[in-house]
Amino acid sequence: MFKYLVIVSPLGFLYGSAGAFLSPENLVGRSGAKFPPDAATLAGLFFSENKSQKFAPHETLKQELFVSGPFWANHGDVANFYVPLPRHRIIDNSKDDEWRLSPQRKWERDPQKLDIEAEYRWQSIDSWKRPNTADIRKNSEMSRAPWEYVSFLHPQMKLDERHVLDEDGLFLENAVQMDEDFCLVYLSTYALPDGWYRFGGEGHMVDIRCQEIASDSTIHQLLTTKIQKTCALLTPGVWGSNHLSYRYPKHSEFPKEGIKMLTDKPIPYRYRIGQRSTERGRLGRGRYAVPPGTVYVFKQPLDKTWWEFPEDWFPREGLPLKHLGCGLCLPVDIEGVA
Repeated sequence: MFKYLVIVSPLGFLYGSAGAFLSPENLVGRSGAKFPPDAATLAGLFFSENKSQKFAPHETLKQELFVSGPFWANHGDVANFYVPLPRHRIIDNSKDDEWRLSPQRKWERDPQKLDIEAEYRWQSIDSWKRPNTADIRKNSEMSRAPWEYVSFLHPQMKLDERHVLDEDGLFLENAVQMDEDFCLVYLSTYALPDGWYRFGGEGHMVDIRCQEIASDSTIHQLLTTKIQKTCALLTPGVWGSNHLSYRYPKHSEFPKEGIKMLTDKPIPYRYRIGQRSTERGRLGRGRYAVPPGTVYVFKQPLDKTWWEFPEDWFPREGLPLKHLGCGLCLPVDIEGVA
């Protein structure tokens, strides 16, 4: 079970995390955008810091470290962090709507609201079990992401002095700026000592502190509640083998018959394993994933928590992807599902 909230407060711009830099040869802008850093980034930090701080033997850490995220929160209420809004909920400033299942097990919604667009993609974890979308909007428990993408001129320094190159010394790069009142939040089975760390491929400086998850907290209660006929993903879901990805586990223990999904187009899921110092070097792993917010409805009860999902439901590349919080899901109420 996850024991800690890992709270990451960025210090300044997170350049590079917003995607490929801009140049005359690369005008695609944010096509490679990837923010916030995924759980694999945090796992890499744990293993890196463990070399010097030794809070667990390497093999023990490899077996027992589970991380998941990313989420975000207000510094004043970290325990009530924000998670992706399930796809059956559609909320904007003035209206709300929900998808439901008809008696024929078909997704349907109010035909008078077909033109509604979702303005919000996040909801607080404390509002997860609200009976309907209208209550979430009434209590203002939904939000937009507290970061924005900006572009700025980045200097390219001379090799032998701290001056910009005389020619082509500046290039335009994408960056992310996060509101200082907010922080990123991850779930973990281990805690990092509080302090400043380099975090992510660009080596950004961040302030990290950890907070124990209380047994009476909403997230603890949800994680220990068995999923019956409905659930929604909080993180990207990668199911299947090392060679093929599926929309749900192709496993004999998984109730595949009559499954219904409410989802969006697949998203890239990529991370690196290995060390720069080894002959093999770092190996990039990439595949498509089912996006966060995807809703699953089963014909037969699943009767498992995410913690009880077998590891062979997930690909294993370096670490089983379950250790990186892949496919973390929580039970959710859907109108029309008994």
